[in-house]
Amino acid sequence: MKQKSRNNSISIMRPYYSKKVIQHFLNPKHFGKMKNADGVGKVGNPRCGDEMWLYIKVGRKKDREIIKDIKFHTLGCAAAISTSDMISDMAKGKTFEDALKIGYKNISDELGNLPPVKIHCAQLAQQGLKAAIEDYRKKKQ
Repeated sequence: MKQKSRNNSISIMRPYYSKKVIQHFLNPKHFGKMKNADGVGKVGNPRCGDEMWLYIKVGRKKDREIIKDIKFHTLGCAAAISTSDMISDMAKGKTFEDALKIGYKNISDELGNLPPVKIHCAQLAQQGLKAAIEDYRKKKQ
C-alpha cells in the first residue's frame, strides 16, 4: 500500500497483519466446538472483549498423554482467531509437557509477528490451552 507523506515523497506502508495471520483468520483449520471434550479452557479479556474456548481430546502415545485433537471457538478480532488456530496447530500431537512450553512469543513468531497492541491475543491463546489441560487434569482426579 502506498501513501504520500507530507513532503510528497512516496513511502511504503507495512501491512497491519502478516499474510499468515490473515490466512489463519480467514481459513482456520481448528475452528469449532468439540462434543465430549476431555478438557475445556475458557479465557477472556474484558478490556478488548475477546473470548476463547479451547477444547482438547486426549490420547496416548506410548506411555504418555498427548493432545490427540484440539478445537477452538473464539469471539474476537482477527488476531484472536488466528492465535487460537495457531496454538491449535502447534499443540496438536504434543504431550502436555511440550504443549505447555508453547509461549505467546512462539505463537506470535509463527504468525509472522503480531502488532504489539495484539500480543495479548497470543497470551490469551496460551492461557486457554493451559486452562484446557488443567480442566482435563481436574476431571481425571
